[in-house]
Amino acid sequence: MLRSAEEFGEQELALIYIAKKLKESLALENVLTTAKVDYMIETDTYVGGILFRSARVGAFFYVTPEIEASTRALLIENGYKPYEALAT
Repeated sequence: MLRSAEEFGEQELALIYIAKKLKESLALENVLTTAKVDYMIETDTYVGGILFRSARVGAFFYVTPEIEASTRALLIENGYKPYEALAT
């Protein structure tokens, strides 16, 4: 279920997905809500494009670390590629 940042309080959240289009975001919201997953969405910028890289706005999906692994599995099950942080 979609939750606000205030509902999560000071709890650490894990980024699981960045939706680049509204249609994609709405479809993923439906998957998470149907599965009764508590999640938060925040708009933010990401860098996209191959030839002409630019900052773009996307919907960033977050969950608590306790359900991160099962939510990532749910995303894969439904044809989404979960966000993976770049190793530094």
